[in-house]
Amino acid sequence: MKNLFANFKGDAFGGITAGIVALPLALAFGVQSGLGPSAGLYGAIFISFFAALFGGTNTQISGPTAPMTALSMVVIAGLIGANGGSVEKALPAILTVFLLAGLMQVALGLIGLGKYIRYIPYPVVSGFMTAIGVMILITQILLILGYNASQDNEFINKFRPEAEEVILEKIIKDEAVDGILVLEEFNKTIEKSKEITEADIVKESVNLASKESKSVVGALKLLPRALKNINWLELLLALGTVIIIYVFKRITTKVPSTLIALIVMSAIAIVANLDYKPIPKIPQELPLPRLEIFTDFKIGNITPYIFTALTLSLLGAIDSLLTSVVADNMTKTKHKPNKELIGQGIGNSIASIFGGLPGAGATIRTVVNINAGGKTRLSGMLAGVLLFFILLALAPLASKIPAAVLAGILITVGIGVMDYKGLKAIPSLPKDIKFGPLKLSSEVIIMLVVLILSTFWNLVYAVGIGLVIASLMFMKKIGDLTAERSDVKELREEAWPDEVNFPVNLKEEVFIKHLKGPLFFGSTSDFQALTAQIPDTATIVIMRLGRMQYMDQSGLYAMEDMLQNLKRRNVDVLFVNLLKQPRYMMERIDIIPDFISEEHIFKSFKECLKWIKFNVKDEY
Repeated sequence: MKNLFANFKGDAFGGITAGIVALPLALAFGVQSGLGPSAGLYGAIFISFFAALFGGTNTQISGPTAPMTALSMVVIAGLIGANGGSVEKALPAILTVFLLAGLMQVALGLIGLGKYIRYIPYPVVSGFMTAIGVMILITQILLILGYNASQDNEFINKFRPEAEEVILEKIIKDEAVDGILVLEEFNKTIEKSKEITEADIVKESVNLASKESKSVVGALKLLPRALKNINWLELLLALGTVIIIYVFKRITTKVPSTLIALIVMSAIAIVANLDYKPIPKIPQELPLPRLEIFTDFKIGNITPYIFTALTLSLLGAIDSLLTSVVADNMTKTKHKPNKELIGQGIGNSIASIFGGLPGAGATIRTVVNINAGGKTRLSGMLAGVLLFFILLALAPLASKIPAAVLAGILITVGIGVMDYKGLKAIPSLPKDIKFGPLKLSSEVIIMLVVLILSTFWNLVYAVGIGLVIASLMFMKKIGDLTAERSDVKELREEAWPDEVNFPVNLKEEVFIKHLKGPLFFGSTSDFQALTAQIPDTATIVIMRLGRMQYMDQSGLYAMEDMLQNLKRRNVDVLFVNLLKQPRYMMERIDIIPDFISEEHIFKSFKECLKWIKFNVKDEY
């Protein structure tokens, strides 16, 4: 406790400053998510406080971030659509998925996977982050133009046939028993379908239209309609916000430019009594736990989103640990990755119970905290406390903020979150993949695949596909390098220094093979060709294994097949300098001693040569 308050003044300045920076972003991410500004604020309060309290990075400031919000929207949109467009009905299932993601993060920390997060390929992260920026920019364009799909009757009417199908499908699903619609229930279904009203169809059509407008493809389709009916007031409020953010940064960085833009543009709109669209109302009350998460829990509601919850947890882990590395570089300290994951998981779990958005370590907020004097976990806790005070004291005033102002803030977030470093590197990356006459960079291919699929299809699947492609390309590269180093395609190899004086009269009978890398699934095909390369005159094969550090199951069985083939040819195999891991693997399936006896395993080539001279001379 004494250490916690050792830097109280610096932590107070850091926490307050970071909390002020977090405020407009929390409100903006809440509105963007579809759950409202209060969800973003609740997430910022609880994640900031508890991630700091239990985490492993002293100066980390956590809360809703652009990537986490974008991925959360996949869950939110899907479950709201499955519940007839009702946020209140969908909320328990949404928060359950968020809670599951938080618990998964705690589990990742407890089993010690924090140190492995860094192995996520950079092109996957780069493509994902750039896609997040593109998605934010495209989806916010409609808002800054003042277009609202749920008020466009012509657009809404296009969804009437689909709306009728959706309503009917829900009735059938409700009446079905274990997924089967029996005759008695079928009759009830027909009766209920007759009760569908015009209001039901309109409501579902509005829901579908709104959902379509929030996707990238839908926003692009609607852009021409939005440009024909521009709300100039909303556009000016958004553009004014963007201009102030970028101009004020050039004047000073001591005061957060997003906060200045929020205050100035909101004040203009309120004082001038402009006819603008405000954000949804923020309740001025203590956040209460949403116990329906537990009381109304149905595994069927969240089953389709379990993989999304895992992706959320992994994304939050990557986001947080990358920020931890930034904090380490600035403070010359060392974070504890597993403890950080546990802290983030606890923060996200508690935030979900109170209706907050999930989040992660936020780089900009963390940097602001450090520059303002924050040094201990108290700074992150105070940032959460400040936001809690704002919720209780200033909620009515915050509810008057124009929605266009938050859209303007999100435009700058979208521009800032894109990975320009990765984009600039595209021309200079080595072109190591051939597609007919074309030569392309594998890194660029992975990044573009993730970028395109994330933007126009599905964030979760895009990341999964990117990881699979990156893994396959990595295995191909390692396999090629291993084959190249192992020289398994070469029949005769350059002699090593201790082989120079090998007896000339034994060179026809003794075949020496060097293995210079791991024997794994990526190199087994070349290794299997070794048997055919051994000349018929050879009666002994010496395998020098001192550089074969690793063998997997594929390599193990390839070795077994080769030894069986050589045994049928009455060829003796001698192992030289067999390392611990490959030996253990071969002992597990009795290659040692069934194919290779202990007498045929030597610690050095010198010992092996003595054995050969002694045993071969009797025959020759």
